[in-house]
Amino acid sequence: MSHLDTELKYLKDELLVMFKLVQLQVAKCKSALMNFDTDLAKEILVNEKRVNAMELKIDRDCENILALFNPVAIDLRFVLATLKINSNLERIGDNAEGIARYVMDVHEAFPTEFTTAYAIGEMADIALSMLEDAIIALENEDTTAARKIFLKDDALDTINKRATRTTMELMLKKNAMPLHFLNLLSIVRKLERVGDQTKNISEEIIFYIEAKVLRHAQNTD
Repeated sequence: MSHLDTELKYLKDELLVMFKLVQLQVAKCKSALMNFDTDLAKEILVNEKRVNAMELKIDRDCENILALFNPVAIDLRFVLATLKINSNLERIGDNAEGIARYVMDVHEAFPTEFTTAYAIGEMADIALSMLEDAIIALENEDTTAARKIFLKDDALDTINKRATRTTMELMLKKNAMPLHFLNLLSIVRKLERVGDQTKNISEEIIFYIEAKVLRHAQNTD
């Protein structure tokens, strides 16, 4: 292996570690929310510092590779894709932190009836599944796994679109803490953003592997 190949392999390994750290943050969010575990929510806030530190490290490594090795073709595409994937992973970490703060913001557990109505558990499971698909796609250079993410993101969008109506229906029927409704609605929005950011990641993986930028596809029709 050349020195560049060694650096690129190290960069990919580093990115996979970042992926799994962020995926774990989202998994902990689901557990903290469904079990009203404020200690776990605090742990998520602490681990967010690790996510931020890793994002900076990966960015620096990408910059060093660009400056020292002047990569071209697929090597250049991989470094450029890594920069964008890294940024999206950091934003997913931010959303996980935001959800943890919503859990800590209330003084009693969210009623199960409410979390079910908002499909919070289902959304979290879909988001985690999307992240797992992205990890598989990157690790195995598998665009089929990357493309699975698009349909799953559509499912998150559908749940998100009905969240406002769910809030209105519950507020009319139930005498509950207004903060519960506001926080759950915000959590739905953040999980939907996790889906969007994971979809962005899948596009970058496909760009790296196939040199296609899907977001511009309509312009070539």
